[in-house]
Amino acid sequence: MAYTLTETARYEENVKKSRFLAIAAPVQSADDAMAFFSEYRVPDATHNCWAYRIGQEYRFNDDGEPGGTAGRPILQAIEGQECDQVAVLVIRWFGGIKLGSGGLVRAYGGVASQCLRLASRAEIVEEAVFECVCPFAELALVQSRLPTWGARILVADFTAEGAVWQIAVPRTRAADVAAEIVDLTRGRARCFVPPPSQHGSSPCRAP
Repeated sequence: MAYTLTETARYEENVKKSRFLAIAAPVQSADDAMAFFSEYRVPDATHNCWAYRIGQEYRFNDDGEPGGTAGRPILQAIEGQECDQVAVLVIRWFGGIKLGSGGLVRAYGGVASQCLRLASRAEIVEEAVFECVCPFAELALVQSRLPTWGARILVADFTAEGAVWQIAVPRTRAADVAAEIVDLTRGRARCFVPPPSQHGSSPCRAP
């Protein structure tokens, strides 16, 4: 089970006169994460350290702090809070007292973890993608039902007879939703659900 954030969150703490501000946000791609860091970094702060994780992809940056004392602890906080598709920026204003390597690890990891702990979160739902060929006469009816099934159209291509949709749905419900569409249209719509081992998948999302 993994969680993402439903909105941007902040948490601030002073550690031996240094001010630490953690800002966390949901992201869908590395580009999203880098744009977030660029938007929220404070140029005149002493350090702007960050990390993000999106599925198996992750990066972190110490921004001048000793190696391994800032970015990696922030990433470990993301993982420790069971978060995914999340970016965390921790801004430090140096207060004149050196914290040492251990103190920096505790400070960066601690404020990041507390920020995520207090943030508004939602469970990430893993999705499967299947194809549906639907005639024009049934489009409005099927589209009106998709939200009730937790399904959404990712891609819509049109032919002379109707639409060819790529539909994303919670992975465990793919076969059931496809059957519901066929039943609803009395067999006029056709759905093609790959075997579980071959499911295409869209990015996970919060419900």
